[in-house]
Amino acid sequence: MVSQFVSSHVVGLIGDLAIDWPRGIHAVGRLDNLSEGLLILTTNKKVTRLLFEDKTPHTRTYMVLVNHAVTQERLQQLRDGVPFRIRGGNMYTSIPCEAEIVTEPGICFPHPYVMTKNIPYTWLRITLTEGKYHQVRKMVAAIHHRCKRLIRVSIEDLVLGDLQPGEVREVAEKDFFRLLKIKYN
Repeated sequence: MVSQFVSSHVVGLIGDLAIDWPRGIHAVGRLDNLSEGLLILTTNKKVTRLLFEDKTPHTRTYMVLVNHAVTQERLQQLRDGVPFRIRGGNMYTSIPCEAEIVTEPGICFPHPYVMTKNIPYTWLRITLTEGKYHQVRKMVAAIHHRCKRLIRVSIEDLVLGDLQPGEVREVAEKDFFRLLKIKYN
């Protein structure tokens, strides 16, 4: 599904879940239909501004499955920042980020993608503070790897944990702001 409630395209929507959503709810930090993981839904319109448009950068962590073995050299390229094309055709270089190879993603839900036995793969944990359109996919493509699975596992200290696809966990507003490291007013 896509992380929106209405669409002009025929796609699965958040609103299709059998949940009585409060009026004015919206997604913060959207995921495309090929991505998975943590999605924030709120009725507080200030959250997007405080989290993504504030001068203080906020971290987002992703588990990324890529084809082939990632070398230490290419991993360091991710850490240092890689150039990629953004909307409008201009080149952009990502700011330095955290990137590491992990042996197990720690994700407990299945995915329809089946790994090919003869092709090695690598799981990466990438933590960044910026969010250009399809940025993580473009970053791994810039180091010559193809993203096969992209899962957002946290935004600041708000973590996906064992939440399954389609499940919702309500968080008290005070805890929500504390975990996201944004000012509670």
